[in-house]
Amino acid sequence: MKRLSVSLLSMALGAIALQATDWPTYRGDYARSGVSPDPIAGTVSEAWKWRSIHPPRPAWQGEAKWDGWNKVYDMKPRQIFDRAFHVVIAANRVYFGSSSDDQLHCLDAGTGKELWTFYSEGPIRLAPSIQGERVYFGSDDGCVYCLKADTGALVWKTRATPTDRRIPGNGRLISAWPVRTSVIVQDGKLFTTAGMFPAEGVHLLALDAASGSESWRQIQTDLPAQGYLLASRSRLYVPAGRDNPAVCDLQDGKRLRVVEGSGGTYALLTDDLLVFGPGKTGQLGAIEEGHKDQLATFQGNHMIVTKSRSYLHSDSQLTALDRARFLELARERKRLGVEQGSLGKKLKALEKKSGSEAEQESLKAQLAVVGKRIDEATQGMDQCQLWRAESSWPHCLILGGEMLVAGGKDQVAALRASDGSIAWKRTVQGIAYGLATAGGAVFVSTDQGVIHCLRAGATQASVNPGTPYSEDIR
Repeated sequence: MKRLSVSLLSMALGAIALQATDWPTYRGDYARSGVSPDPIAGTVSEAWKWRSIHPPRPAWQGEAKWDGWNKVYDMKPRQIFDRAFHVVIAANRVYFGSSSDDQLHCLDAGTGKELWTFYSEGPIRLAPSIQGERVYFGSDDGCVYCLKADTGALVWKTRATPTDRRIPGNGRLISAWPVRTSVIVQDGKLFTTAGMFPAEGVHLLALDAASGSESWRQIQTDLPAQGYLLASRSRLYVPAGRDNPAVCDLQDGKRLRVVEGSGGTYALLTDDLLVFGPGKTGQLGAIEEGHKDQLATFQGNHMIVTKSRSYLHSDSQLTALDRARFLELARERKRLGVEQGSLGKKLKALEKKSGSEAEQESLKAQLAVVGKRIDEATQGMDQCQLWRAESSWPHCLILGGEMLVAGGKDQVAALRASDGSIAWKRTVQGIAYGLATAGGAVFVSTDQGVIHCLRAGATQASVNPGTPYSEDIR
């Protein structure tokens, strides 16, 4: 099987090389880029559909209706990491966890036929990660699991915290320290978290991927941990639900900083930028490595980044930006803003000093020049738009080759990355919160517990029901 040609994101992060037909972790890689080099066909049909007996049972049903203190209305949900069964694909097999039947499922990617399932003792809310012939995942039961990828046989199981204490949660009995983030497997180590109540301690830990033995542990008492982890070669980025992500050292887990922003569990890494959100109103913040404050903000829900372009995805539009030029202008505007602040402080100090009128006039003139240059940079950023297309598919976005695929309510659509024109639209059952692609096929996960496989040349769709499940016999 041919090796994956390395994208800019992977080069910047030193990400592991993946098989060309694989999508072995959530959004394809640990940068959560949502990008695959494999082309998606210009027309597809449904090859098969897998339907769960029960739909997903999200941990968080929705956002608060409004923030009265800050007078923010129509707020965005910021914790939507488990509204669908997000899939990963490796070696022609599809894997996903279920929050409704507590199982990890493995399907044949060609037919949708279920190959095996594995029970945990609590909801599995996030997609597993595949490394070699192993499948790794965590559960609300507070444990991390390693299975054989071909058979589902247990290799090892490790409780993420020293204590096994159960509490009611979402109508179930779960660990007081559930694993509510994904797992990352890199350089022989597995990284994950356990716990969502800071007062009880939220554990960030590294395990040996081969044996499950502990390598290091850090405990934080001020932030939860919920959503998909991200990793570069030296940093681990920990989502904190509605709060802002924490940046930690990958070698020992020590926290380096908490970035500024509006919170949310959506995030991606690109070059030396962390992009995350969507905040309360659908806003993405971009923060450079080593910084806490934002370089730029974007009104949108998701972003796809390539070498030359960024694709910004909002509730009603999909926009292509000249990425390099935009970042150049954003950095210039930020530098000018710092200079403007420094000049303003000097002017304020001189206003209290008699006989400084000439110096004050000089500073005012400098401030006028800097202000004009800030306006010019802002206008230039507005002019970085390459194209804009109307979109009624706001819930997720991926890129396969030169085709963007967006998920909406009861429908997904493919748009050409060159100009935003629509290549195809297909009906799905429910809201498409999850998308993946491998070998040219598109896998769609919805809030109804349905997984659709779309591919070129499919002639007849098969429907495969999920494993029968009864809470009464568990």
